[in-house]
Amino acid sequence: MHAGSFAPYEALAETLIPHAAEGDDGSHDLAHIHRVFRNAMRIHAQEGGNGTVLAASVLLHDCVAVEKNSPLRSQASRLAAEKAIVVLDGLGWRDPDIEAVAHAILTHSFSANLTPESLEAKILQDADRLDAIGMVGAARCFYIAGRLGSALYDPADPLAKDRPLDDRRFAIDHFENKLFKLANGFQTETGRQLAKERHERLQRVLDMFLDEI
Repeated sequence: MHAGSFAPYEALAETLIPHAAEGDDGSHDLAHIHRVFRNAMRIHAQEGGNGTVLAASVLLHDCVAVEKNSPLRSQASRLAAEKAIVVLDGLGWRDPDIEAVAHAILTHSFSANLTPESLEAKILQDADRLDAIGMVGAARCFYIAGRLGSALYDPADPLAKDRPLDDRRFAIDHFENKLFKLANGFQTETGRQLAKERHERLQRVLDMFLDEI
């Protein structure tokens, strides 16, 4: 992934990509960051906001790697925001812009359960959650399940009709436990429109999966 993929913020991307991702998690790598960037730019084109702050927020939103099953998972966005502050301060950014980026990163995460206040923060949260639903969201779900050693489903009760949902043990439990809930929480009108389409795709993925087991 090269800086030219982040037009019209190539120069910013060239500076921030070395800080953007760490570890070997293929669901939170530079390809994920690029998809979130494209989502964010699509929403930004309709909703407005400070494009430079938004682009920096996207590039650094996953700059600290915390595994999904780590006890620090709920702190991942805080850790990333703190790292972003150090990176941007070292680049000579103005304090208000640094604070704006840090707020967007801090509040983007589902597990952090914080409300985004600025437009840029709302767009980042929407853009990141779009990557968690739809076809890519389904692929990421199964990828993470394999990474963590989970089974695809409970063969005795795939839809958890007579057992508690447990997405640490079964991949498709994550659809009901989290992914299907995301579309109702989008912050911008453009984000909500995009989420509706991707939510329907996600439902079709599960329906086709269930038809084959």
